[in-house]
Amino acid sequence: MISAGVEVKISRLESIVEQIGEAVISTTETIERLAERLDSLSAQVEAQGKQVQQQGYQIFALCDAVQSLAESQDNSLQRLTQLTQTLDRLTFLIQGTEEV
Repeated sequence: MISAGVEVKISRLESIVEQIGEAVISTTETIERLAERLDSLSAQVEAQGKQVQQQGYQIFALCDAVQSLAESQDNSLQRLTQLTQTLDRLTFLIQGTEEV
């Protein structure tokens, strides 16, 4: 009788150890899958970081181009103003000589 009770306990212990083993294996597999996903996400974040950095460089270059364009536009406006003033003087002089 005692040996039957011991066998039942041993059987229960074997069952518990088997369940623990299965839980450990399942947990290990889950952790491996999570690690793979984390590696994938890390690679994506790194790639996105590089894209953001590249876009930053492009924005900087665009701002520089816009500034150059604005300066060029300002120079053109100054030249047009001078040309308009010169044409106004010429028109005034031409009108003055026609009246004589």
